[in-house]
Amino acid sequence: MAALCTGTALMNAAMSMASTAGTLAAADRLGTGWGGVPATAGIVGTGAGALALTRLARRLGRRAVLAGGYLAAAAGACLAVAGVARGDVAALCAGMAMLGLGNAGAQLSRYAAADLYPPGRRGSAIGVVVWSAAIGAVGGPLLLDPSGGLARGLGLPSLAGPFLVALLTSAAAAIAVAAAAPAAPASGAPEAGERLSVRALLQGPVTRSALVVMVTAQVVMVAVMTAAPVAMRMHGDGLGMVGMTVSAHTLGMFALSPVTGRLVDRYGARPVMLAGVAALAASTGLAAAGDGAWTRTAALFGLGYAWNLCFVGGSGRLARELPEPARTDIEGTVDAAVWTIAAAAGLLSTVIMSAAGYGVLAGTFCGLAVLASAALRRPARA
Repeated sequence: MAALCTGTALMNAAMSMASTAGTLAAADRLGTGWGGVPATAGIVGTGAGALALTRLARRLGRRAVLAGGYLAAAAGACLAVAGVARGDVAALCAGMAMLGLGNAGAQLSRYAAADLYPPGRRGSAIGVVVWSAAIGAVGGPLLLDPSGGLARGLGLPSLAGPFLVALLTSAAAAIAVAAAAPAAPASGAPEAGERLSVRALLQGPVTRSALVVMVTAQVVMVAVMTAAPVAMRMHGDGLGMVGMTVSAHTLGMFALSPVTGRLVDRYGARPVMLAGVAALAASTGLAAAGDGAWTRTAALFGLGYAWNLCFVGGSGRLARELPEPARTDIEGTVDAAVWTIAAAAGLLSTVIMSAAGYGVLAGTFCGLAVLASAALRRPARA
């Protein structure tokens, strides 16, 4: 658990800084409408990584694939530094995709933690690992301004600084997991009957409800948050204010995760998921109607906790209610679907904002959260 939490915290620090800096760098180079391209590349890398790492874990064990994912992220951060320095958006996007591999490892760590506990305590285990991400995800954006000074001192553009710090934190995550995590035995390739079970469970009510909630939360959050730094800078806010707002959002995403995990264990996953999609609608509605940096900060904090309810609730449902033989493959497949679908939201967010404004963007995805809430009112048979 200590190794899983350490790797998750360090990798989230890397990803939170890289996503914000990548959006700003691409907006400077390509224009506001294309600012979301690097973040989208990172999301695509996370989705592909979720599938790849899940499959490799069967043969190599969790420790090897997590450490490998974090090392790939360190290499990606190095490539992104070169991309920012040369004004090469293609290299920046390639680096973000490699950072996504490490992010996939950090995301899958919650399921590795759940496997250490009986079903009645898996929600709390997931909550603890998600909570540990707060250390990096909240602290990372606060380093945007200081890391920019570090980069300038090295003769690099200020937006290369966050990627330099991401390089260090990703490498540290790989060392922590490789040195401390217990090696899990490889489980081998799935049998034919198990593959059939996976296909059936992917279409079943447990997987379907968790997938709807987690996709909705990820799409809404990615769309609204990808555009937020660009919108704030268009309103005259500096990197310090941008960093504080992103930190407030990530605090909402992670800080109350142990509480959410306990709620899942005590009341079940479905009430927590329903509360999450309702909170998504409320927070995005406030972001659409509000004006000013502080109102937006409050709305994005609420959006973060809404995502947390959906993410921990959906993950807890998969970890608690799916049978053991097929659970790992389904968890990886669901994560891949969640991040791949969210990639489109990241790409479209700055395009919508450029054409219609941030309020229209937030209002559009508020409507999506309302639709998801209505769809989940009918109980699914587990």
